[in-house]
Amino acid sequence: MEVNLTRVDQDFHFEATGSSGVVLNIDGSPEIGGHNAGARPMEMLLMGLGGCSAIDIIQILKKKRQQIDSFKINVKAERVPGEVPSLFKAIHIHFILGGPLEEQKVQQAIQLSMDKYCSVAMILYKTATIDYTFELVA
Repeated sequence: MEVNLTRVDQDFHFEATGSSGVVLNIDGSPEIGGHNAGARPMEMLLMGLGGCSAIDIIQILKKKRQQIDSFKINVKAERVPGEVPSLFKAIHIHFILGGPLEEQKVQQAIQLSMDKYCSVAMILYKTATIDYTFELVA
């Protein structure tokens, strides 16, 4: 796996390109001189956690012949205040799935992702507690 970053301005804005060719914008906060022209690196870690778990959950539910009509994920995190680096110490993920889904199968899929398959979660577990909830919507 390889990614490349190219500086866009004289501050903190970069374009990052992965092996897929998709370009992502990264920037710093205005408080440090950034321009909100992209996601912050720590936000991208949380996006990666949500995306990684979503892919696992969808794959597992497809194998269980479950139809997912909608899928949203909310990730909230708390960082260690006043420390450099300021690592995540607690992360909560809330999964919201819609469709004719069986609750037990959804619970199993989420648990398998979070406890076994999601590589991003396995990395973040080293510094943070991660918990999750889910809801099924019509």
